Amino acid sequence: MKTDKKFKRYTVTSALPYANGPVHIGHLAGVYIPADIYSRYLRSKGEDVLFVGGSDEHGVPITIKAKQEGVTPQQIVDKYHNIIKKSFTDFGISFDIYSRTSNKIHHETAAEFFKTLYDKGEFIVKTCEQLYDEENNQFLADRYVVGTCPHCNNEKAYGDQCEKCGTSLNATDLINPKSVLSGKIPVMKETKHWYLPLDKYEPWLKKWILEDHKEWKPNVYGQCKSWLDQGLHPRAVTRDLDWGVKVPLEEAKGKVLYVWFDAPIGYISATKEWAEEKNRQSAVGNSQLSTPNSQLPTTNSELQTPNFSWELYWKDEDTKLVHFIGKDNIVFHCIVFPAMLHAEGSYILPDNVPANEFLNLEGDKISTSRNWAVWLHEYLQEFPNKQDVLRYTLCASAPETKDNDFTWKDFQLKNNSELVAILGNFVNRTMVLTHKYYQGKVPALSILTELDNEVLKKIKAFPNRIAENLENYKFREALSEVMNLARLGNKYLADCEPWKIFDSDPEKVKTILNISLQICANLTIVMEPFLPFSAEKLLQILSINKLNWENAGKTDILKANHQLGKTVLLFDKIEDEAIQLQLKKLSDTKIINEENNKQFVSAKADISYEDFAKLDIRTGIIITAEKVAKTQKLLKLTIDTGLDKRTVVSGIAEYYEPENIIGQKVTILINLQPKTIKGIPSQGMILMAENAKGELCFVQQEKNFESGSLVK
Repeated sequence: MKTDKKFKRYTVTSALPYANGPVHIGHLAGVYIPADIYSRYLRSKGEDVLFVGGSDEHGVPITIKAKQEGVTPQQIVDKYHNIIKKSFTDFGISFDIYSRTSNKIHHETAAEFFKTLYDKGEFIVKTCEQLYDEENNQFLADRYVVGTCPHCNNEKAYGDQCEKCGTSLNATDLINPKSVLSGKIPVMKETKHWYLPLDKYEPWLKKWILEDHKEWKPNVYGQCKSWLDQGLHPRAVTRDLDWGVKVPLEEAKGKVLYVWFDAPIGYISATKEWAEEKNRQSAVGNSQLSTPNSQLPTTNSELQTPNFSWELYWKDEDTKLVHFIGKDNIVFHCIVFPAMLHAEGSYILPDNVPANEFLNLEGDKISTSRNWAVWLHEYLQEFPNKQDVLRYTLCASAPETKDNDFTWKDFQLKNNSELVAILGNFVNRTMVLTHKYYQGKVPALSILTELDNEVLKKIKAFPNRIAENLENYKFREALSEVMNLARLGNKYLADCEPWKIFDSDPEKVKTILNISLQICANLTIVMEPFLPFSAEKLLQILSINKLNWENAGKTDILKANHQLGKTVLLFDKIEDEAIQLQLKKLSDTKIINEENNKQFVSAKADISYEDFAKLDIRTGIIITAEKVAKTQKLLKLTIDTGLDKRTVVSGIAEYYEPENIIGQKVTILINLQPKTIKGIPSQGMILMAENAKGELCFVQQEKNFESGSLVK
């Protein structure tokens, strides 16, 4: 139940992104921007807050990506974890710890959590039939099965969810299921798994959510109520897979923890990792080290410790736990994870789960498989030093209670008409006038008029309005109030027109510019959670150090005669050409998707057997591989064809690293007319399979035939 309790500390988590690809604007708008805003605000208030994040590195999407690229799952997660972490850092997402679930400490923590519930008798064991790929001798996890959705007839639904209608599924629900691995129809085979009996916790969950947390966002509360009204059922916590946290039971060899069970425990293991690192640093005598808000952890009577304690952030009732997630994770963070914590018995429960809905892109659902997305690492390259423009746009149009749409035109409009024309314009006018009339020194307040007093009163009221919205997770409204403060400044300057009265009433101009500069100083505080890079820039313009929230609303921050810094523009206009480039990029993506779809709809024209017989296709093996200089897609390969050793230039560098394909069996067309590519004579063509996404993979041999065997 919502109370006005004063917490000693805050644990803020953000959903762990899958490390099978980079992050896009949908992730940012749904999870990471609101989580970062909230954490920055709490720090500014002087609260003890730990902001936890990390990469989710287990689960079937990882193994599928690895198979597609012909590498190990570990290589996949290493690659994308680094890309994701760098993108977050460059974008200003201020994690105190950004960890990963492939770390040893996570495996140990997740296995220990499972064992605790197992020893308490919280699991039930069930033998059931699951889909099995006989060709690959493997049980098929949900994402390894595709078929027709029984609800909307989408023929490409996965075994866990239909991405077209959004319905959660079991793989056995699919009509005409097929294995992603072999394309064959799977069979049913018995296997044993451990289940968390969610139905056992249903009465407790109904009270805890439906009665005690009516203040949760309506979209979150509504989805929880829908699940609870339908009735909960036991959910498997293990699966047959070789990638993940091993189930710590002798009788469960070959099984791992289901990713939905181990991923949220990643918040706990990351906190342990943070605490261990802090204690290591403390041990070497670094007296400057501290918790995120520069104070040692507060302890209570049950958790006395002079060290950094991870338990304070997860087991102390004086800690407020808040999960930031997207709507696809509501059930896991509001029902499943709380049930796990409740069953374990020693953990606090989330105080709030302010989940956002989905962000669309130019009227269409963001899709990683169709490359219909704005990738963060690409944005940072194409719009350097404009992190805050995207932060502003995504917060201003955040899908807080319903799906919303991102368009490049709106992005341009918000930059040019709001950041440049309102916020940037106000700061620039104030600075230019102060430098012009007072050599950049803050003028002293003189006589105050009724208008001046009214403006000063309004300045003092803004921080409370912004704070109230932030503490109720209304980030769009809070950001709007920040801009309203800049609007107040602009209107004040426009009403007073100091440039017209300087000669006749210089004392009045001193007051006008002093008050305007106090608004600028207040902006550095209240805009920092939203626009941290611009806030830092404004601090440099004003030549002052960073201020905390306790200073917000004060109207004497800048003292008389304080020397201001140089006048520079906070923001600059984004021209039409830059927007057109982005729209063309999306247009090209749409064309490629349409062409790929055509490729799978219609077959090529028939040819005669005589034409086919002209092709000399052999088995071969790659014996050397290297990248072709000054290209992104080309590899220079030496192929043992069984007849000779020949050079082939192949456009597969986007999907395979040269060192990983030495010894790879291939199928090669050897009587293709030689062609010189980038100065290299190429004698043949490797046969590759290409899916609807344009991804390539080798055509595999079922048996290990010697090189030179004919393909007929």
